[in-house]
Amino acid sequence: MKSASMPAIAADDIAGAGQAPSERWVLASLSLSMLLAALGTSIANVGLPSLAKSFEASFQSVQWIVIAYLLAITSVIVSVGRLGDVIGRRRLLLGGLGLFTLASVLCGVAPTLGLLIVARVAQGLGAAIMMALTLAFVAQTVPKARIGSAMGLLGTMSALGTALGPSLGGLLIANLGWRSIFLVNLPLGLLTLVLAYRHLPLERPSSRSEVGGFDLSGTLLLALTLLAFALAMTLGRGHFGPLNQALLMAALVGAGLFAWVETRVAAPLIRPALFRDRVLSAGLAMSALVTSVMMATLVIGPFYLSGALALDAMNVGLVMACGPVVAALVGVPAGRLVDRFGSQWTTIAGLVAMAVGSSTLTLVSTRLGVPGYLAPLSLITAGYALFQAANNAAVMAEIRPEQRGVVSGMLNLARNLGLVSGASAMGAVFAFGTASADTATAPAAALAAGMHLCFAVAAALVLAALAIAVASHAAVTRVR
Repeated sequence: MKSASMPAIAADDIAGAGQAPSERWVLASLSLSMLLAALGTSIANVGLPSLAKSFEASFQSVQWIVIAYLLAITSVIVSVGRLGDVIGRRRLLLGGLGLFTLASVLCGVAPTLGLLIVARVAQGLGAAIMMALTLAFVAQTVPKARIGSAMGLLGTMSALGTALGPSLGGLLIANLGWRSIFLVNLPLGLLTLVLAYRHLPLERPSSRSEVGGFDLSGTLLLALTLLAFALAMTLGRGHFGPLNQALLMAALVGAGLFAWVETRVAAPLIRPALFRDRVLSAGLAMSALVTSVMMATLVIGPFYLSGALALDAMNVGLVMACGPVVAALVGVPAGRLVDRFGSQWTTIAGLVAMAVGSSTLTLVSTRLGVPGYLAPLSLITAGYALFQAANNAAVMAEIRPEQRGVVSGMLNLARNLGLVSGASAMGAVFAFGTASADTATAPAAALAAGMHLCFAVAAALVLAALAIAVASHAAVTRVR
């Protein structure tokens, strides 16, 4: 492994006890990249009321500050991963960090809501590069014996960014105004950029025959398809109207066209042969299913806590923060378990924990109060942290070097699609379960019934993921 300031170190030289100094600095820069990308999502949510007041805009309008960021990430995350494979991951990651930092400054000085949303799109593009390439760099720089620990660390930083966003954002807005929630990324982004420039390994120039060209037609088609799907799932605030149906149909047509194009271009964005890899296919499917369940905790939790348990806004926020805190605490130990026991068994263990937690929430009574909700929620979150570390390690450990960027992007895409579709689907299930026209004013018993039904569906999704994991494990064992 090479860095800009240190001599080359062979992978075998850092496979022993402890990490080489350069490896630690690589992980530090990658961890900060993941933290910034997660912080970019969660810190903006708390600022929406202030932004609506400042720009004299409706809540539906300022929501696009969050939606634009997520849409940008979802639309291009696979493409930027592939671009990193073609032009060099180090160069592209440095560019992504620079774009994210510059866009954050533009967000902070934006004079109008429209310009702020445009700047958020640019910030999302930078975040997509950061998210897609961090996993690829871990597979490139960390010995296989410790890849689980590294994935656990990245999971911890992602959860920490999610948990830190609301509290840090609230503190900054209260003392410095809403612009500070974007400008805080300037020093953090510059620090990460300097660390990455100094310590990310220099890459051996690859010949065009090794990585192939860049599939521009497939890239544009996939971006438009993902954009149509994400809009279909987010527009209408849970009401799936004619526009949503048209967008979903466009996404389905786009997916078919994309699959057809990829079989005919010389250097496809996603090689169809990749999906014959059982570990990759299973990993992507499980990730989409499981993140849909995690979105249920974010969508349903506030309604249940405020309506059924009668908590005020501050206490709802504190309870909701427990999930990311548990994930942050469990992330690194989970990675160590992956290194010790292997990714296949730890994937199954994480899914079992999630299934038990989800099933328990289908039976929880409001009489048990906050502890009755928090105990199974903590089990779900801990299981998710274990699953993420194991699943990412299993997928990335065996990928060929010239495909790491695109596969890393695909993993992040599966996660984002699960979050986007989960928000819509789980919200609809919850609304159906309450049997109320307005969930905001539904009685406590109706909200509890909606929560029970939602997590019954969540438990079924986790069991489906568990079946995929067991089948994949059996198939891999037979091959070996």
